Amino acid sequence: MNAGCVILACTLLVGASSGSKAGQPLKPPCRPGFSQNFYTVIVSRDLLHGQSILKDTTLSSERVKFEDCQRNREVGFVSSDPNFSVRPDGTVYAEQEVGNLSEPVQFMVTARGLHDPHIWETTVKLALAGHPHPSPFTKIGIEEMLSRVWDSPPRVIKFLRKHQRGSSANGLRRQKRDWVIPPINVPENSRGPFPHMLVRIRSDQDKDVGIRYSITGAGADQPPSGIYNIDPISGNMFVTQPLDREERASFHLRAHAVDMNGNQVENPIDLYIYVIDMNDNRPEFQNQVYNGSVAEGSKPGSSVMQVTATDSDDSTTANGMVRYRILSQSPHSPIPNMFTINSETGDIVTVAAGLDREKVSQYTIIVQATDMEGNLNFGLSNTATALISITDINDNPPELTVRTFSGEVPENKVNVVVTNLTVVDRDQPHSPNWNAVYRIVSGDPSGHFTIRTNPITNEGMVTVVKPVDFEMNRAFMLTVVVSNQAHLASGIQSSLQSTAGVTISVQDVNEPPVFPVNPKMIRFEEGVPAGTTLTVFAAQDPDHFIHQTVRYSKLSDPANWLKINRTNGQITTMALLDRESIYVKNNVYEATFLAFDNGSPQASGTGTLQIYLIDVNDNAPVLIPREAQVCERARPNSRINITASDADADPNIGPFVFELPSFPASVRRNWTISRLSGDYAQLRLRIPYLEASVYEIPIIVSDSGNPPLSNRSVIRVKVCPCDDNGDCSATGAVAAAGLGTGAIIAILICIIILLSMVLLFVVWMKRREKERQAKPLLIDPEDDVRDNILKYDEEGGGEEDQDYDLSQLQQPESLDHIINKPTGVRRVDERPVIAESQYPVRPSLPHPGDIGDFINDGLRAADNDPTAPPYDSLLVFDYEGSGSTAGSVSSLNSTSSGDQDYDYLNDWGPRFKKLADLYGGGDDD
Repeated sequence: MNAGCVILACTLLVGASSGSKAGQPLKPPCRPGFSQNFYTVIVSRDLLHGQSILKDTTLSSERVKFEDCQRNREVGFVSSDPNFSVRPDGTVYAEQEVGNLSEPVQFMVTARGLHDPHIWETTVKLALAGHPHPSPFTKIGIEEMLSRVWDSPPRVIKFLRKHQRGSSANGLRRQKRDWVIPPINVPENSRGPFPHMLVRIRSDQDKDVGIRYSITGAGADQPPSGIYNIDPISGNMFVTQPLDREERASFHLRAHAVDMNGNQVENPIDLYIYVIDMNDNRPEFQNQVYNGSVAEGSKPGSSVMQVTATDSDDSTTANGMVRYRILSQSPHSPIPNMFTINSETGDIVTVAAGLDREKVSQYTIIVQATDMEGNLNFGLSNTATALISITDINDNPPELTVRTFSGEVPENKVNVVVTNLTVVDRDQPHSPNWNAVYRIVSGDPSGHFTIRTNPITNEGMVTVVKPVDFEMNRAFMLTVVVSNQAHLASGIQSSLQSTAGVTISVQDVNEPPVFPVNPKMIRFEEGVPAGTTLTVFAAQDPDHFIHQTVRYSKLSDPANWLKINRTNGQITTMALLDRESIYVKNNVYEATFLAFDNGSPQASGTGTLQIYLIDVNDNAPVLIPREAQVCERARPNSRINITASDADADPNIGPFVFELPSFPASVRRNWTISRLSGDYAQLRLRIPYLEASVYEIPIIVSDSGNPPLSNRSVIRVKVCPCDDNGDCSATGAVAAAGLGTGAIIAILICIIILLSMVLLFVVWMKRREKERQAKPLLIDPEDDVRDNILKYDEEGGGEEDQDYDLSQLQQPESLDHIINKPTGVRRVDERPVIAESQYPVRPSLPHPGDIGDFINDGLRAADNDPTAPPYDSLLVFDYEGSGSTAGSVSSLNSTSSGDQDYDYLNDWGPRFKKLADLYGGGDDD
């Protein structure tokens, strides 16, 4: 085929209309780009022999289309294979003669806007008609495509002058205002060797001057730097390492040409490097386990759930196109394939009927996602689990376990469970489809029973809500129906076992007597005398089939006014009925009585008797107020408003009549009363001036009863001087109280004297307290009357007995001679030889309240201590001799009368016992 011969005319429909023809549905929103990502074109053998018989119409079905939604976009097309190019109208042609197509040829076509950075790509595969060619998604096809791209001879990219037009030697074309440099395609994950040459950059001036080449941009001198480099002399551009499209899909570099002095020789050109995707990433599910649900009994085609997997590879190629399929279903009931999945969207739907939650409540589905459009031979796969729960519908009506239930209940009992109705429902427990609702449809017209549902067991509890009477109904025959809270599903009929009968027997019990009228109201005038019969308050026994006797007693009678006959219930009074009593509320007095039978067990009932007391005029009115004050001089506003209070009720109360008595005469002379209304009057001075004082004014008040009652009441009126406002002054109030100036002065003097006495007493108490604190002892030494042994100087014997051994009168220094002394008479003033008593020890810092206890304890110990001096015994003194200048002691006479009583010595303790025996013995001595 000659150069320039058209192999495939792929007219790129730029600016395709997004509208629709009449009668056709609207197209989806326009998206710029190729209509397909991969095209396979079968080329006729005749075309290889130079016969241009290919027409657009014959290959219209294989036409590659490019959508340009703006309609005015200038787009340039470039082929990755130097043997093929694309004209501005979108026709693909061969740059040189193609001898044969024994193997398919595959290359990429790139579309780029001349005034914007958008780039689109598609793949074109050419194959000879009638020649077996592998699938575009086979491993051989991919490797061949990448090998062709990687191993194809490097292209030469020249810096072109702006004045050049037309075609260049290496295939670059100037389209309108700029040249379109074909992109450089590099496959990802290449194994090398590296560095690998991609293209050669050269300038037409390299023959005239020395040129140095360089590249700039991300991937060269900007991060990620070092991926691409260029030989500054030859212009050969290399890639230095494997690329990963998922990290970076394209690079934009600029090539520069300068002379040896660094001056720019050519304008920079843009280089676009695209990383060709390889299938190196598996599809990844967003969740490892998906949960979905579908109602039981759903029709085929019902949506269940959606699973989604993403592939990091290029989604515009087969590497990133994921397809889904179901690997397994568990369980296989009712069939192994109850569900299917949309291979492209991942939507799971039902494909068969027969979902029954009561048989299978959950299915486990293993879903596989495979890229390469689902090619299991070369695609990468991953799996996820889908759990499909079968939701319940009310397709099972509740069924009672038996056709007849029975129970019994005592009469007059409420909130008693008679029997439990058991039910079976195969739907989801504790859901509206399972919860039972019971209804009584017949047999209980009075509403004595209701059926409550046990929320745990779903049983129906037949409960008494209205008391039943054995004497009226001995048994009930109920018909009950059970249903669910939710309505039955469409097409499901109620079961015959949803209806049952309930037989209830009523048990007779001893019922208490009942008062026919309770409470019972009667009317009487107050003040009826004791012993008056008011009424008969009798009760009836509802047990008609048993003859029983009823007796009565009083249960509550707050005022103790009534009594009841024990046998017939007759009520009589025991005291006067007083309407004004505190036990009467709103003219009604209440008393409660008890009626009881002689049954077994005994039953009793209560009844309330209400007595409405009719008022009679038995209370005289009382004047209000009882105290008041007026000015001593008559003033227009110096008046006293008075009224009256009456415990009776209308008409035995007001209007009241107020009048002054005729005696004493000074009352009517000084005061007057004028009527204001039926219940009020005014008291005021009749004379211009009345001396300040307190006056007691009698007033007669009469009510309107028939006959009327009167009461003579006294009002204390304080007459006092008033200020300009008519208010009683302070001095006037005191004067009105009856105290003169002298009396006031006397009161003040008394108050001063009283205060002075209180002050003197306080000063004296403080002084005494200080003296007590200064003394070490609790009492004065003069007041110390404790029995102490005092040692005086011995005076010796009498004048005639100077040779007396005075040592006998002294206290012995030791007790040895006493201990060794034979039994018999000894000196009685000697200290007894016995163990000494233990006296209480006073603490170093006693509490003031403990001093008294300490003294009392010491006193008791001393009284009971026989070793304490003086020794309670008769002392014998030595004879002093005769002729003493001292007189005889016997000459001393007592001045006391012989009738002296010494019995009080017995109260002085043990130490005065001997003296009490001597003098207190009386005639016994």
